[in-house]
Amino acid sequence: MATTDETARDTPAHTPPPTTPPPPRPAEARARMPRWLPRAVVLVLGLYACFQLGSWAFHQLVGLLINILIAFFLALAVEPAVSRMAARGMRRGVATLLVFLGVVAFGVGFVVMLGSMLAGQISQMIDDFPQYLDSVISWTNGHFHTSLSRLQIQDSLLHSDWLQRYVQNSASGVLDVSTTVLGGLFRLLTVFLFSFYFAADGPRLRHALCSVLPPARQAEVLRAWEIAVDKTGGYLYSRGLMALISGVAHYVLLQILGIPYAPVLGVWVGLISQFVPTIGTYLAGALPMLVAFTVNPWYALWVLAFVVVYQQFENYLLQPKLTSRTVDIHPAVAFGSVIAGTALLGAVGALIAIPAVATLQAFLGTYVRRYDVVGDLPAPARGRSRTRGGPESAGRGRGELLRRIARRAQRGRGDGTGDGGASRSDGRSD
Repeated sequence: MATTDETARDTPAHTPPPTTPPPPRPAEARARMPRWLPRAVVLVLGLYACFQLGSWAFHQLVGLLINILIAFFLALAVEPAVSRMAARGMRRGVATLLVFLGVVAFGVGFVVMLGSMLAGQISQMIDDFPQYLDSVISWTNGHFHTSLSRLQIQDSLLHSDWLQRYVQNSASGVLDVSTTVLGGLFRLLTVFLFSFYFAADGPRLRHALCSVLPPARQAEVLRAWEIAVDKTGGYLYSRGLMALISGVAHYVLLQILGIPYAPVLGVWVGLISQFVPTIGTYLAGALPMLVAFTVNPWYALWVLAFVVVYQQFENYLLQPKLTSRTVDIHPAVAFGSVIAGTALLGAVGALIAIPAVATLQAFLGTYVRRYDVVGDLPAPARGRSRTRGGPESAGRGRGELLRRIARRAQRGRGDGTGDGGASRSDGRSD
């Protein structure tokens, strides 16, 4: 018995047969990358480099692109006048040149007339400033029991530190002002040059654009061009009408108050408030207030109150009505488009937002399929009517209305109409 236990103890336990490990893979096979990976890395790096290059070029050319956009809408604005002159036998380039010369002559004459008026008013204000200062000092001494004098105020102003700093900053900022003026003139020249080419070579530009498109697309491009011209012309018409109303209203006020240069100031208010976006209202109202202040300071307050009241009338009553009729867009859409254009492109966006949105709306409206709207259900009749009539028939019940909708749906399916009619007839026969 002991011998058996020792024998069992010495006998090793049953173990599974050893498995042979797989042969090791060569180091080159383990380290080799997929064949597509280098090409994918090169492609990703190339796309990223192209994106960075395109983004840099876009930011460098954004000013030029905005100028071209302004020039395009300006060319659309003068397109009707140029087309009428060209239809009468005049060369299109000469007609465009005459239209732009008329616009430039009007602008230069208006600026010269305003400049002479403003220079005369400023010189008169400088001459009368001591009298205004004496009246203010006497009013202050009488009401607040002070002992101010004009010489004391002049001496304190001339020897003040803030005046010296202002003069130094103004002297150093002359170069910046000159650079800004030259940049504005160059931008204006660029806009006029591009708009002249767009207007003079309009038919050639449309022909070159349509020559690379199939005939169906050519008709769409020509239709979009005509819609853009129509909507831009309607927008300028509405702006010109609002400028006329605003100029006449302010002219009447200035004439009643006895303000000099009332006709010129009326034209100034009308044009600047309508064709200079965002800040045009403030610039238009500042000059009449300045001129009215030279006559009587209280007249300046009257002009300010009238400008504020008229602006509210124009924003909430006049402009939405005229815009909805001439440009054919909803007043809320016009207001929202101006806000969106200002957020995207600033003053330029506010100026071209309404004609751009009107053009887009009219162009999309020609390709959007519209359906008849099922209105409110009519009042049910006392008895269920089986009479089939037109939309104006009275006493139509809910079942008749549902059957009409079903018939319209079946007619719109095309080939499935006959099968539907057959199945319906089979069901009725059953």
